[in-house]
Amino acid sequence: MSKPTSQSTSQSTSQSTSQPMSRQGNENLALDGGAPVRTTPFPSVGNASGRTLGAEELAALTRVLASGQLNSTVGGETRRLEGEFADYYAIEHAVASSSGTAALHLAVGAIDPDPGDEIITTPISDAGTVLPMLMQNAVPVFADVDPRTGNLSVESVRACITERTRAIFAVHLFGSPAPVAALRELADAHGILLVEDCAQAYLTRCPDGRLAGTVGHIGCFSLQQSKHITAGDGGLCVTADAELARTMRLFADKGWPRDTDERTHLFLSTNYRMTELQAAVARAQLPKLAGVVADRRGGARRLTSALASLAGLAVPPHDGMSYWQYPLVVDPALAGGTCHDYGKALAAEGIPANGGYLNRPLYRTPVLAERRTYGQSGYPLQVPPARVEPRYDVGLCPEAERLIGERLLVISWNERYTDADVDDIAAAVRKVHRALTRSR
Repeated sequence: MSKPTSQSTSQSTSQSTSQPMSRQGNENLALDGGAPVRTTPFPSVGNASGRTLGAEELAALTRVLASGQLNSTVGGETRRLEGEFADYYAIEHAVASSSGTAALHLAVGAIDPDPGDEIITTPISDAGTVLPMLMQNAVPVFADVDPRTGNLSVESVRACITERTRAIFAVHLFGSPAPVAALRELADAHGILLVEDCAQAYLTRCPDGRLAGTVGHIGCFSLQQSKHITAGDGGLCVTADAELARTMRLFADKGWPRDTDERTHLFLSTNYRMTELQAAVARAQLPKLAGVVADRRGGARRLTSALASLAGLAVPPHDGMSYWQYPLVVDPALAGGTCHDYGKALAAEGIPANGGYLNRPLYRTPVLAERRTYGQSGYPLQVPPARVEPRYDVGLCPEAERLIGERLLVISWNERYTDADVDDIAAAVRKVHRALTRSR
């Protein structure tokens, strides 16, 4: 498999779908009865308009169906995908699984925490980052985030480390590189592992030039519908450590050491095997990945240029970002409103945007805040009296809560956006900004 290139996937024949009226001075917000900037849908990851699926994937599926080998224990597609993905990332090992959440569970399984051991992570992520910890009876500990990026704060992580800490799970939010070099140094100093959640961060480049996923001990990727490349669902873990790779491979297959030809089960785990159909689609998607990321970056540069001068709206700061989504950080005092004000106004203008990204930080979801785990036990969060019970109260991570509550504005992003699509987004943001700052 060749290394990442910058081959483009954009569709140059797409036509502008903007509404001329919005570009001729109509400043009334659609929320107030004005004409919206956009009345036709944008390319979306939810259907073929925003996915790079085509003849290659159909041929791959046909190949697997014709072979009659749909299970990875008898077919070769999954093993080939693992080899190709490892080569693509220039790392020794890749291990496939049935979903991105499963990939993260493989990582927790390889860490092998004792019940009640702690794993430090971020409160701004999908629940798939945290649920595998609970499934292995580990206790999630939440560090606060950098108010500019939403990624983990190294100093906050440092303050969370205790004698029970076994790992740090860093998320590259929206494809923006988390400070994993510093986190790796911190992890190594304390004899714990660093896991990178790269579900949103294919080909993200860290400031030192390394690819996200290759700095920590384990990097985890998702092939879910909305990701840069997709097989509907699916996951991949990468690591340079042969022992971690073997443990993850066993964990994905009920602890069954098939390489020794024994029908035995070495430890408690479950079935997270990827199917040959998933693997075949993923193999066809992989050569398209560099073009997908290049097109997302190109569109993002255009939008950043158009929005960089707007007071109170901070554009993404990282050149290495792979733009799963396009985030803006809102200063309500300068921008005339919160991220939620902007999200509602932009949605009315026909722009796929939302304020806050999450409804609440992960630690305020019922599974954690109300201890809804194993029956009524609350285990492992209701700990024995000799241990301190974790607190997941409001105020635990002030910067994360501020981002979700008033500052983080997220615009859906896609490799198939044309220049006209990006210009419509820019026009709508500028229109909303003018209206809200005028009404301050």
